[in-house]
Amino acid sequence: MSMARSFNNWIKYRQTVSELGRMNARELSDLGINRDDIRRVARKAAF
Repeated sequence: MSMARSFNNWIKYRQTVSELGRMNARELSDLGINRDDIRRVARKAAF
């Protein structure tokens, strides 16, 4: 995997973690996510 692609994946991961982290428990629950799952969901989205 190229450096640029790896970097873009990392950026996407960080943005996803940040956006989900700003949500409250109710909003996360509506999406079927709990706070402990944020990093796993972000990893799945980015990679």
